[in-house]
Amino acid sequence: MRYTSLIARLLASAALSAAASAASAKTLDVVASFTVLADVVQQVGGDHVRVKSLVPANGDPHEFEPSPNDAKALKSADATFVSGEGLESWFQRLAKAAGYNGKPVVVSTGIKTRRMEEDGKTVTDPHVWNSPVNVIVWANNIEKALAAADPEDAAAFKANAEAYVTQLRELDAYAREKIDATPKDRRKILTSHDAFGYFGAEYGVSLLSPLGVSTETEASAADVAKLINQIKKEGVKAYFFENSNDPRLVKQIAEATGAEPGGELYVESLSTADGPAPTYVKMFRYNVDKIADALSKQTSASATTR
Repeated sequence: MRYTSLIARLLASAALSAAASAASAKTLDVVASFTVLADVVQQVGGDHVRVKSLVPANGDPHEFEPSPNDAKALKSADATFVSGEGLESWFQRLAKAAGYNGKPVVVSTGIKTRRMEEDGKTVTDPHVWNSPVNVIVWANNIEKALAAADPEDAAAFKANAEAYVTQLRELDAYAREKIDATPKDRRKILTSHDAFGYFGAEYGVSLLSPLGVSTETEASAADVAKLINQIKKEGVKAYFFENSNDPRLVKQIAEATGAEPGGELYVESLSTADGPAPTYVKMFRYNVDKIADALSKQTSASATTR
């Protein structure tokens, strides 16, 4: 009887401990501005976060129009993350409409950004994530912010971030190996808009595009004519369109220059879960494979015609 009573007390104590542990466990409700960032936050946060992306899969973060549900999610968020550098021009309007008084975490803080001339103005290129070296900065900033919001799970965030940074370093090495197979003077492609600047700078690829850093800009007839002449002069033979914006202009330019389609790239948005780019790591690897394949075919074709 005494033995049975002891077992009962031990089981009851274990149950109470488990209940207390469950009660103390915290899951943060987190909002991220767009899918690429939302995935990185999820990788660092793991089981301790529920992440909502404001911009949906295959959506354009430049031209996003928030809904009342987005305002509701922002209002109740434990933490909010944006990339910054002018990408989310709509965020302040949403915050005001939602009555959100919090301060979003700008994950691109600390990244050495690209400056460029556009329509006579100097602008910052916001597409920092198209280099995994920059996403390492993201991961570290996200880890610190999540640890501040949930100190009890700081060790888990740190371990997740370290594991994820290892993946990002491997991704960078993979890209260098694939792109380096093409001679540098042959690494030229045409894309829909100027979103691959960090990729080009990191891996020595020249990218031409009819639009600037934002899809909200419009190309003039003179700009398009100038670009067509440049493409012909530099011998660009491959073009890509993007999953999150209108491909018609880049296709028209390609037809005028004889450039061949290289496929669709995921530049500013992940695919749906059943698509080829449901996570940042898969997205970047997919883009590298597509670009490397097009450059290889372009180089082979040039060698054949000599």
